[in-house]
Amino acid sequence: MEFDLNKLVRDNIKNLKPYSSARHEFSGKASVFLDANENAYGSPLADPFNRYPDPLQWQLKFQLARIKGVPAENIFIGNGSDEVIDLAYRIFCDPVKDNVIICPPTYGMYEVSAHINDVAIQKVNLTQDFQLDVDGILEAVDANTKLLFICSPNNPTGNNMKRDDVEILLNNFPGIVIIDEAYINYSKQKTFIQELTEYPNLIVMQTLSKAWGLAALRLGLCYASMDIIDLYNKVKPPYNINEASQQLALEALQDTDTVNNWIKEVVRQKEILDLHLNEFSFVEKVYPSDANFILVKVADANHLYDHLSSNEVIVRNRSKEVHCENCLRITVGTPEENTILINLFKSYQQ
Repeated sequence: MEFDLNKLVRDNIKNLKPYSSARHEFSGKASVFLDANENAYGSPLADPFNRYPDPLQWQLKFQLARIKGVPAENIFIGNGSDEVIDLAYRIFCDPVKDNVIICPPTYGMYEVSAHINDVAIQKVNLTQDFQLDVDGILEAVDANTKLLFICSPNNPTGNNMKRDDVEILLNNFPGIVIIDEAYINYSKQKTFIQELTEYPNLIVMQTLSKAWGLAALRLGLCYASMDIIDLYNKVKPPYNINEASQQLALEALQDTDTVNNWIKEVVRQKEILDLHLNEFSFVEKVYPSDANFILVKVADANHLYDHLSSNEVIVRNRSKEVHCENCLRITVGTPEENTILINLFKSYQQ
């Protein structure tokens, strides 16, 4: 089956004339900027934030390209991954008419964005062992199915999806397959970024919020074919990434050694947590995790959650999610934070 991106794009997006700033239209060297109605006198801050930022964040993309081994032209940077998700709906899904497939339990913003954009959702639950129901997904496809969201490692379960299953879907799903790799830095499985040339229907999402520790900057990463990236750049707001975020991210990306050491420490602390949590009689299961969190099934999640929160320790109660009854999602903290958590488990009375 030959992939035709043009058939998936909304007609209004095909015909859209994007906003063009003066910085877009000008090419060459300039020393006086009188084009954007900025305050030419500067700002009250020490850094010169009076000028609009690079609308395409090229310096940041060049640095990411160096780290990831992907051409800068194949990268889109969003105001958090949530913008990457939302723009996918805006580009590919006609409101009311089209639908997408999600695989609960999974990241909640796929569904929220669908509702915001008035796009129908088809839910094909993960199996009991939190893997993709490949046959169920392909059976759910109809003429108006545009997107398939796959979270791997999955949130809230922490596990990777089987690579063979993902490849079957990439080869057989008629729309865009979006693989959310927010937690890939903690995973034993390799990224799908290197498969972009093989699968023109593939979008890979990553983020600087997790392993890179830049959650406050709101920087979501999208890797895809140049044709898809062009669509993202066509639809996005002109200056979606502010200058402070660009500068701080560029600085952070110089220090890969620190980030790699953090990743190793998180994995080590996760193993320690796993060992301790399995010692408690009210802990029924600690699920295997390739992320920086653990999903834990307990006898009474609501009661334990209340005990922890009353002692100023906040975890995530995922009991209302399919297959996650009485489950808490616990982020791996510092050694000191993890010790506090374990001590509260010890003091817990059912």
